[in-house]
Amino acid sequence: MENGNQEIPENANEHCPGPQSESAGKSDACEGCPNQQICATAPKGPDPDLVAIAERMATVKHKILVLSGKGGVGKSTVSAQLSFALASKDYQVGLLDIDICGPSIPKMLGLEGQDIHQSNLGWSPIYVDSNLGVMSIGFMLPHPDEAVIWRGPRKNGLIKQFLKDVHWGEIDYLVVDAPPGTSDEHISIVQFLQATGIDGAVIVTTPQQVSLIDVRKEISFCKKVGIKVLGVVENMSRLKQPVLDLEFERVIIEGKETIVEDVTEWAQKYIIENAPELLSLFACSKVFDSSRGGAAKMCTDMGVPFLGTVPMDPQLGKAAEEGRSCFEDQKCSSSAPALLRIVEQLIASHE
Repeated sequence: MENGNQEIPENANEHCPGPQSESAGKSDACEGCPNQQICATAPKGPDPDLVAIAERMATVKHKILVLSGKGGVGKSTVSAQLSFALASKDYQVGLLDIDICGPSIPKMLGLEGQDIHQSNLGWSPIYVDSNLGVMSIGFMLPHPDEAVIWRGPRKNGLIKQFLKDVHWGEIDYLVVDAPPGTSDEHISIVQFLQATGIDGAVIVTTPQQVSLIDVRKEISFCKKVGIKVLGVVENMSRLKQPVLDLEFERVIIEGKETIVEDVTEWAQKYIIENAPELLSLFACSKVFDSSRGGAAKMCTDMGVPFLGTVPMDPQLGKAAEEGRSCFEDQKCSSSAPALLRIVEQLIASHE
């Protein structure tokens, strides 16, 4: 429905003042409305900066948001490795970190300690390679342990500045790493970018219900604001690693004392000498409960694509800690092929 020239959400209260009204989310008519918080925090009226953002984004072919309903599910790892993978395929890639309070991207791209530089064209991204540029508030902090204690309007202002002032140049993909949840940063990035065309969102989860409950909300958010869900990635679907990467322990109980003995070296030697056929196998274990169907079932229930699973791979965690691509060598033999299949699906959806 409409109020003047404003579109009113279908689930709004009867006397909704309109989402662009100065009283949106604040008037008595807004009490109890499911959209109250979104309307109260969203910028109001025509925004002249949207023209500058549109001009910047005109040189960006594809824009992909990476979202998660729950923190700690590996969203930033997926964002980083998605960017590495696209760049390895000779695409021009930008990675924008809008997780204002918890910027992990500089660490995961091996760019800690770098500073932003300005030119007559605007802010220059920090480059990992000639075709992979990165922007993050992490580059602006005087100390890596510095806490960012900002309210919504200041966060929104920085996101807007990133979008209108960073000079990406001609790029094929802009990957946006957002914080968990559906907060100010999400509302801002959608509002600022929507007129320029957002290809959609990749949503990251883990298999258990405690994560999926929040991811359902994230999918609902995307549907409410008109963002296409490109697909859901089930990260850490199970622990998977080569047999020789395992560590082995022997637990000995002597009276009231429990002794834990590391027998890794002995076990590895035994396998090599007595069971070499095991060396080509992967050891797998389900860390999270997926007995209720995991992300695949949730996607079926909610009518969104399922992009696949990525195993919990200690080598992938190490690659993230060291700020490098998991595709550059054979170390991430459990996770790299799974991530690559997901990336190829995303590329195919844009061709």
